Amino acid sequence: MSEGELHHSTPIAIEKEWIDYNGHLNMAYYNVVFDRGGDEFLAELGFGPSYAAERKLTIYTAEIHICYVRELHLGDIVTVTSQLIDFDGKRLHTYNEIIHRDGWVAATAEVLSLHIDMSGPKVSPFPADILPKLEFYRAAHSKLPMPARVGRAIGIKKK
Repeated sequence: MSEGELHHSTPIAIEKEWIDYNGHLNMAYYNVVFDRGGDEFLAELGFGPSYAAERKLTIYTAEIHICYVRELHLGDIVTVTSQLIDFDGKRLHTYNEIIHRDGWVAATAEVLSLHIDMSGPKVSPFPADILPKLEFYRAAHSKLPMPARVGRAIGIKKK
């Protein structure tokens, strides 16, 4: 990744079992796509499967806000882009988009994740050796525009 560039997942094909009776991707499977693509970004940050297996530390999702922008269908190929918005001693704030191979945004997800000591499980500080990679991505991604959907709240606006 070069400075100021989003992380891009490997391509993900929409599977037959994910299609609902309306003929499009069921809402639950947008989470599956975000999870698969987001896991690749977490591995890039140092939090992959070996991190959990060897160190007994991992990342849990605490909160996710998905916006469904455009339908996906069987046969569509997508990638997930990921941007590190911020982090503190124990939490990650990321923003992800599902991008169709034709370039349009299918969905967005803003995520708050927690660093977990699996022996508890309990929230725990990031180890010192992980911090340089987090700092690198926070600095690189801070050069990108702040996504418009970051920080949105759900509600019905009163007139």
